[in-house]
Amino acid sequence: MKLLRTIALDPSDTFVFDVAAEPGEWAVSGAFRFWDRDGAKLEGKERAAFRSGFLGVQSWGWSTLAQIVPATEADYQGLVELLARQLVDRFGAPDMAAARTAAEEEVAFAQSLCTHPVSSLIAVHRVAQDGGVRESFRRLRLREGQGHSKAFSFMEVVEDTQPDDSLNLAELGREPGHR
Repeated sequence: MKLLRTIALDPSDTFVFDVAAEPGEWAVSGAFRFWDRDGAKLEGKERAAFRSGFLGVQSWGWSTLAQIVPATEADYQGLVELLARQLVDRFGAPDMAAARTAAEEEVAFAQSLCTHPVSSLIAVHRVAQDGGVRESFRRLRLREGQGHSKAFSFMEVVEDTQPDDSLNLAELGREPGHR
């Protein structure tokens, strides 16, 4: 069995979303969080979550990417119970029985996205369309031999030197001796 976990390749989710999911949380689509909202009218960080976020079930935060991971039946049942509890506590579900039914549907949908190999990364794109929400999912592939790494890298500058004020950019493109 396979399920989705949140993954953070860099700290960008902490800037993009109001609440970023912790890396390694169980994840579901989370589109239900917007059932009573007009997705076309959302703005800012809420719009970013609507358009491209997976819901981290533990933190109730968002992740741009989810990773397909192996899971056990106990993991599946634990995720259903956790999501059901969150639906009661955070979303106002009337009782655990109703919440569990909804959670089972949401987790089954997340599981249906796990048709690719373990460790594959999945991205979501949502749009408001015809009074509803349309979701599309895509698998992100790594180049052969490339492992997951940071989406962005930073270089440490050892020497803090001032720029050379005598640098003439127009002259850089010319061959020596030609003016």
